[in-house]
Amino acid sequence: MTSTAARVEARLRERLLPSHLEIVDESARHVGHAGATGGGGHFACVIVAEAFRGRSTVERHRAVYDALGDLMKGPVHALALRTLTPQEWSTGGG
Repeated sequence: MTSTAARVEARLRERLLPSHLEIVDESARHVGHAGATGGGGHFACVIVAEAFRGRSTVERHRAVYDALGDLMKGPVHALALRTLTPQEWSTGGG
């Protein structure tokens, strides 16, 4: 069985074509939290993609949620996002 983090990574790589992607499973930090008891994972992601150029933060986050689709309805309970363009990433911005 593929881990949720691996499924998240595969979807993001396929749909957003990031030049840099970090996914950290923070689920262990949320043991006892209502979302954690239902089996949903807590993840933090840094995503650097050309697809974010010209988009607001809200639009970038919507693009990530759209890419993850059904994963957001169960396997992923919470998602902390840092979404950057390659230029923002190279200058340490964001």
